[in-house]
Amino acid sequence: MRALVLRQHGDLDQLRLETDYPTPSATEGHVVIRVRASSFNYHDVFTVKGMPGIKVPMPVVIGLDMAGEIDQIGPGVTGWSKGDRVLVNPINPKKGLMGEMLDGGMAEYCLVAADQLIRMPDGVSFEQAASLPVAYGTAHRMIVTHKTIKAGDKVLVLGASGGVGTGCVLLAKQLGAHVVACAGSEEKCQRMLEIGADEAIDYTKVDFSKWAQERFGKPQRRSYEGGVDVVVNFTGGDTWGPTLRCVKRGGKILVCGATAGFDPKEDLRYIWTFELQVIGSNSFYNEDFHALLGMIQKQEMAPLIDTVLPLDRAPEGLALIRDRKVIGKVVITP
Repeated sequence: MRALVLRQHGDLDQLRLETDYPTPSATEGHVVIRVRASSFNYHDVFTVKGMPGIKVPMPVVIGLDMAGEIDQIGPGVTGWSKGDRVLVNPINPKKGLMGEMLDGGMAEYCLVAADQLIRMPDGVSFEQAASLPVAYGTAHRMIVTHKTIKAGDKVLVLGASGGVGTGCVLLAKQLGAHVVACAGSEEKCQRMLEIGADEAIDYTKVDFSKWAQERFGKPQRRSYEGGVDVVVNFTGGDTWGPTLRCVKRGGKILVCGATAGFDPKEDLRYIWTFELQVIGSNSFYNEDFHALLGMIQKQEMAPLIDTVLPLDRAPEGLALIRDRKVIGKVVITP
């Protein structure tokens, strides 16, 4: 079968589209799905380059997110039939992440444990479903499952134009928040306004923290005036200090990652002086996927898809993610 294979760490030129990669066969407790769509995340860039402390078994087919149709059913699997449309939870409880610890979705077929399968409802496309797991699942758990945003909140989303970011913008708006999207170009800001953000700022030209203080007032220590209610910050790095300075007393900082650095300079005085809540959110669960699929089916939300490419152009799609040239998700159709 055709598959996008990583055999050694390095830059994206280490990825190879192989035409004779072994086609999996269904084993005990597993099914083989015919992959119809798979989407990239920035995590795939990290997988290709290599991450300290994580030993990726080689060769491996990359791609965490995938949706498709069941093609084979292994012994011991019940409740599923050939042809069923399924979304895959990328986390294998025994082995780890698909596309990292075991073969993922950037291939024509993929072996998947039956307990990772989620039935797709009618009215949801494979491309939409494959956009959900890592990005939208993470956003849903952080915002909806943890009940961190409510109607009327002023919410500032950093990195708003990426997968998790667009999910946060869409979900926060659905909850009735006033959303400020921070993105890295005028084009991205305009797109954020088009999908529902109330305001958008280009962080390459404007200091988002000073902008928030000027727009909503400087946070006050003795009252609850000024600042934003919530900052979604999964970038870390140099954005952490400015984040602390624009959140109102009693406000929240939501954290689900650190793409710009996990060990930023900290100033604990802001944490206690303004009684800030730093709320972490890790991963995603089936309940998040069921909720998101239901939203799409009811046309309450649609994941923002930037580009759909065939498998032979998949490295090009991952380069767009690496270079942050996308607005939303990049989907591959094997």
